[in-house]
This record gives sequence, C-alpha cells and structure tokens, in this order.
Amino acid sequence: MNGASREALAAARERLDALTDSTSVDAGSLAGELAAVTALLHREVSLRRVLTDPAQAGEAKAELVGRLLGGQVSGTTADLVAGLVRSRWSQARDLVDALEELADLADLTDAQKSGTLDDVEDELFRFGRIVSSNTGLRSALTDRAASTSAKGELLHSLLGGRAQATTERLVTRLVSAPRGRSLEAGLESLSKLAAERRNRMVAVVTSAVPLSEPQKQRLGAALAKLYGRAMHLNLDVDPEVLGGIRVQVGDEIINGSIADRLEDAGRRMAS
Repeated sequence: MNGASREALAAARERLDALTDSTSVDAGSLAGELAAVTALLHREVSLRRVLTDPAQAGEAKAELVGRLLGGQVSGTTADLVAGLVRSRWSQARDLVDALEELADLADLTDAQKSGTLDDVEDELFRFGRIVSSNTGLRSALTDRAASTSAKGELLHSLLGGRAQATTERLVTRLVSAPRGRSLEAGLESLSKLAAERRNRMVAVVTSAVPLSEPQKQRLGAALAKLYGRAMHLNLDVDPEVLGGIRVQVGDEIINGSIADRLEDAGRRMAS
C-alpha cells in the first residue's frame, strides 16, 4: 500500500489496538467477523468500489455499512468497518487487504492475551518449512479444483490438536482465500505480523545441529543489541551447514557457517 491507503491502514490499526486493549472485547470473535466482512467485500466487487469511491461522502459510506452489517456482526466490528470506509483509499483492493490484516491481527492479539503468541509464531514458521519441502502437500492445499471443505479437513488432520487453535484458524483462512498470494508468501506475512505484534523482528537461523537454550539466548541478545529491537528466532536445521550458523533478518544475511567460508575462500582462490 502507499499514500492514502497506508495512512488509512495505520489509523485502523490504532483503532483496533484501542479496542482489543479493552477486556470487554473478544478479539477472537472480532477476528472472525472481520474475516467474514473481508470475504464479502472480496466477493462483491461493486460494493467494494462504492465503499472506496472518493466522490462519495465518508459518512454516507459509513451509514451504508451500518445498514449492511447491522444485526450481522457485533457493534464493535460494524464501527471498525465504518471507520475504514470513512477513510480514503488509493485503490478499492486496499480496503479488503486492510480488513484481512486487521482480522489476522485480532487473532494474534487473542493469542497474545492467552499467552500462546510465541507458540503461534513458531508453528507458522514450521508449517511454512513443511509446505516448502513437501510438494505433494503444497499441491493439495493450492489445488483450485479441490473444495474449501476438503482443504479445511486436510489442515485439521495436520494441525488439529497439534497446533494452537489460532494457528489453525490463520492457516485455514489463508488456504481458503489466498486472494492471489502464494501459500509461502501468505505464511511469511502472517509470521511477520505475529512478530510485529510483540514488537520484535524475526531472524531465521539455520544451523547444522539444533542450538542449545543458552546458545539461543546469547544469539537473541546479540541480535537485539545489533538491531536495537527484541528479536524472535525462527530456528531451522540444515546438515549441509557444516558449522556455525547462518542468520537472515529481512533482506540482510549474516553468514557464519564453515560452508560459506569455504565458498568464499574458493572464490578468492579462483580469482
């Protein structure tokens, strides 16, 4: 997003935070209702255009939302959506993207309140790795000919009872309504949102053998000092990393493995 849409989303996220800070608001229920509105506006293109038409008064669009959603969702959800349509959007699709992000953030906030957010972060990362390494599973979850219910049953067989309920909900929504994204890109976005929920950056750490708890703590502290923010470590094991570790934070890669050093040495000798 850029311009007006980015500003509108930032304001909506502030409103969501204010709402979910209240103990009277059920963040999980709010997430479900926001997801339902997302599906509605994704499906109804003409309605989406009306609600983002800059020629229409914001209050008129908010009243339309009230008539459409009244009795269908909670007053909290209706008010949040009304606030969204009062804002200006650079393009109609951005409104749906914003609603989807708010739904995901509400679910992650629910996990944070229940003390399971760390587990959700780890589970999203691990599931992404499984999908990347299992072409059969990826094909089954992205097959356009397969029904949504069949994909949901497959995910429940994989995640039900083995992962947090929030993780299963987030992944099921992504698989059911990818909205043009690849499964990997969607999972990566969810992982970033989860980390951001805790005001942390994500470091993908690859090592030849699992790191011990003291090693993880020392690495996390060193990266936090380097980047000036708390750091969540997504840990991966790759036997081909001959020693040391490889750390990726965003687009930046910190190579510390023996394999990388040998490669560098070989390139220098060749030159």
